[in-house]
Amino acid sequence: MAEIEKIRRLVADQKETAERLARNIWDYAELSYCETRSAEALQAALKAEGFTVETGIAEIPTAFTASFRCGTGKPVMGLLAEYDALDGLSQKAACPVREALKAGGAGHGCGHNLLGAGCFAAAAALKNYLVSEGLDGTVILFGCPAEEGAGAKQFIARAGYFDGVDFAYTWHPATLNEVPSKGSAAIMGANFIFDGVASHAGAAPHLGRSALDGAELMNVGVNYLREHMIDTARIHYAYSDAGGTAPNVVQSHTVIKYEVRAPKVDQMQELFARVVDAARGAALMTGTKMHYDITMAFSDYVPNLTLAPILDACLRELGAPDWTPEDDALALEFLRTYGKNTLKNIKEELEEYFDADELDDVLRAPLDRKVHPFNPREFRYESGSTDVGDVGYATPTAEVYVATACLGNVGHSWQNTAFSNSQIGMKGMLRAAEVLALACVRTAEQPQLIEKAKRELLRKNGGAYTCPLPEYVQPPIGRY
Repeated sequence: MAEIEKIRRLVADQKETAERLARNIWDYAELSYCETRSAEALQAALKAEGFTVETGIAEIPTAFTASFRCGTGKPVMGLLAEYDALDGLSQKAACPVREALKAGGAGHGCGHNLLGAGCFAAAAALKNYLVSEGLDGTVILFGCPAEEGAGAKQFIARAGYFDGVDFAYTWHPATLNEVPSKGSAAIMGANFIFDGVASHAGAAPHLGRSALDGAELMNVGVNYLREHMIDTARIHYAYSDAGGTAPNVVQSHTVIKYEVRAPKVDQMQELFARVVDAARGAALMTGTKMHYDITMAFSDYVPNLTLAPILDACLRELGAPDWTPEDDALALEFLRTYGKNTLKNIKEELEEYFDADELDDVLRAPLDRKVHPFNPREFRYESGSTDVGDVGYATPTAEVYVATACLGNVGHSWQNTAFSNSQIGMKGMLRAAEVLALACVRTAEQPQLIEKAKRELLRKNGGAYTCPLPEYVQPPIGRY
């Protein structure tokens, strides 16, 4: 208990700085690879705590490391911070009515302002714990941009920055308090570029070769492919350049983005190759030329089964955030912003976590007060993706979720942006910082568990991290 109380006090010492960071980064709301002010704010706070900062790592201007060494420097403990926002999700703070601060502006609809500031608080508290107790170890906070875009962690891993790290922990703002048992899917994204021949669509259509037709036929081919892929795979697309707005011109250039997800990297790569074949066939049918540029790829994430129980135990000991009736009242206002069908779906999904006879009461005070158990025998995958998976192939890694929004809240929404600058969000952030710092201390105390976690990693990666991206693919800064 003395250990827990000391961690609580050390995180509380960082409360003012962490909350200011979270609110400032929320205000900046910077998109992938453009998080200049957010990264600088985190770096300045870490330098003030005595950390040594290296900027521009892995050839990404807004990526950085901040490290602090005590004694022998072993073990080396990593924390993964994110701070990028999402386009089109501007929203007033803590406001349960849709009201953008800036029409069409960006917003922290995934709570990465809380994520980054929470990892700062954990890193600072952990450093101060090591110093005050005279313990050995190195704390490294990895500043990881663009998780919502083409990612950064796979480039950081490919550059070798995780090679000397003994283990890594991170967290994510959520609606539940848990160490998630399910994995997340691998993903690969690319721009498919079709080039044809422009012509007058009325006077000489026979002389034209439509790049737009090529992209459209690619979509048709991929739609037929969807029947013949595994149920847990996903294929998404969006036009980034439809070739212009004049219907009387045969479009000579079109760009369409595709993203392919599957539970494992090899499944994702196999499905991506089939999408490429559909694009090639479409180009052949339309007499156009096609090439593609891979822009991003994440490995699948599976929690390290040695580390996850440590994180789970720390979350259980610290418990859920301390919610007040005022917090519940605000959370209920947000929950009521969802339509009837969404609320029905929310209730059905929550039946996995709460008993039927308590669910109505839970939804009347819709902030999670439980810690849901980690299940080491869970083998299902969520259909989402994260570049945390690449860290998990480079060093033993586990992630914890802490509630920062009402139960059932939908991610990547204006509601989530509002929660990310609310007292509810701040409480969850500080509890997450306590969990991360305590888990690092507990893990560092057990070198035999660190070695066990590394043996588990060896079975997983065969002895070395393999990046899912081709070697020639560089961070698509300004191109994603």
